[in-house]
Amino acid sequence: MARWIVVLLLAALPAGAWAQRTQKPPLHGQEWMAVTGKPLGAAAGAKVFLKGGNAVDAACAMIAATATMWDVLHWGGETQALVWNPHARKVTGVNALGVAPAGATAEFFRSKGMDHPPPYGPLAAVTPGTPGGIMTMLAEWGRLPLAEVLEPAIRLADGYPIEAQTASYIERQRDRLLQWPDSKRIMLPREGHHAPEAGEIFRQPELAATLRKLVEAEKAALAAGKSRKEAILAAQDRFYRGDIARALVASVRAQGGLFTEADLANWRVRLEEPVSTSYRGHEVFKLTAWTQGPVMLQALNILENFDLKAMGYNSARYIHTVYQAMNLAYADRDFYYGDVHAPPEEPVAGLLSKDYARERAKLVDPRRNDAKAAPGDPYRFQGGANPYLDLLKRWHEPRRKGPSTGGTPMAANDAAFEAAFYAGTTSVIAADKEGWVVSVTPSGGWVPAVIAGDTGIGLSQRMQSFVTDPAENPFNVVGPGRQPRVTLTPSIALKDGRPWLAFAVQGGDGQDQDLLQYFLNIAEFGMTPQEAAEAPGFNSFQMRASFETHESRPGRILLNDATPPWVRKELKAMGYDAVFRDRTSGPVNAILLDHRHGTFWGASSNHGEDYGIGW
Repeated sequence: MARWIVVLLLAALPAGAWAQRTQKPPLHGQEWMAVTGKPLGAAAGAKVFLKGGNAVDAACAMIAATATMWDVLHWGGETQALVWNPHARKVTGVNALGVAPAGATAEFFRSKGMDHPPPYGPLAAVTPGTPGGIMTMLAEWGRLPLAEVLEPAIRLADGYPIEAQTASYIERQRDRLLQWPDSKRIMLPREGHHAPEAGEIFRQPELAATLRKLVEAEKAALAAGKSRKEAILAAQDRFYRGDIARALVASVRAQGGLFTEADLANWRVRLEEPVSTSYRGHEVFKLTAWTQGPVMLQALNILENFDLKAMGYNSARYIHTVYQAMNLAYADRDFYYGDVHAPPEEPVAGLLSKDYARERAKLVDPRRNDAKAAPGDPYRFQGGANPYLDLLKRWHEPRRKGPSTGGTPMAANDAAFEAAFYAGTTSVIAADKEGWVVSVTPSGGWVPAVIAGDTGIGLSQRMQSFVTDPAENPFNVVGPGRQPRVTLTPSIALKDGRPWLAFAVQGGDGQDQDLLQYFLNIAEFGMTPQEAAEAPGFNSFQMRASFETHESRPGRILLNDATPPWVRKELKAMGYDAVFRDRTSGPVNAILLDHRHGTFWGASSNHGEDYGIGW
């Protein structure tokens, strides 16, 4: 009992006093700030700032560094970003997600006994997006040449002291890595094919050579009189349409993959209008429905109909209400989100309608979890008729008959389910005094990844987020040239028309759950950014997982170990099945812009190795 008295007393302290009790100190800066998933990654951003780069240059350097360090991504993955341009005074979305290659059809995977594309191996890969994302962002908004932005990543590829977290994960995935010759050679360099030890210099010479080829292409273009932007795009062209592309395709196909040179040559980065919603004086921006980002906006629209502050932070009623709002929003995600650049057209306007949210809010039973929460009908809120009502009627019918993906069946236990549910990535946040603000959730090519021969490029595993059955989601059926619906979801919020908060998180289907609570912790409960990053959170497992099993656990909830017994008892009576962890905060990375003082507040959650540097 004494423990809970202490917790309650601490909760009653003013924000200034509580801030001294966070496990990691708040990060402050005036000139610039860089926050990402590894200390060396943040240092790469700082190095670029010190060279005179802006927040876009720093963000690109951090993406390149963390990709090189296998911080749950590599260069064959994908990059999703939101960029606030202080001169245009607008937020722009960056869609650098690859596409399914030629031959990747639902019929192809079903013919191999798979009900979804596999989670690992050459058939799991969409075309690389991260190189194009980095170079397009630099060309559009950066200040420095590509050579200076890639310099930290190239040095890391030449060799860096690998940290224990990554070394340990490589060893745990050893059996899978042994299947692919280049992955085995690079990732398991010690005698007997084992992972490097923590602190050992880990070298990727082929990747270093590939990155130097990009710098060579830029240098040659500049020597030929091209502009900075043209020179960076010449390097991008070498990756997607030159010798790098030819080598990558040859390796992928030799290992059983489907890429063609045309798949890479035809791919382009898209600069897009993001979607947004208002919430109690804030405007929150997300990438549109090719990501899960709008799900947070939908949840905010639903929660606007409740007095969350009066419920009390992490009370049983608060947790229940937010959980129900997330279930309703995620059910819509599971059915209506997909490639917005290919038919059919997603009903985004209806999904983000405040009137639709009010109708969805009426479904929240204050006494009990709705284990059968299902997608709604947003079409009538955008003046249309729903062409998929017959599929909606079948939403709860069981569909899977065999192994989850064929070839890499997964143990049917909660630990394995949760590991796939939180399939990792990293996050990158940067801001500077000129006003540039960048929020990025790059991913793909995590360990265990197939490495594509002499390119040194670790390939994506994003194909597994497609479905093969239109009854599961008619907007996200695998097909050549299509983008899968991803969990990756950077965030920027404005207040009084100015950027206020940039925030992102790793963790698969948990991402927008964590980001929703992080935002509410600050906007509703007045926490500082670091307090909010360390505050106990909770997760629903009721939505359909985006990885491996594509399963759901209705009523399953992750709670923090510090959850008081009376809250646990109330939630159990409401129909929840709880699991507990000591840290449930994300890990969120964020920068808050304090316009009153002209400074930055940085935050990085207190689990994992996420880290920030400011000046």
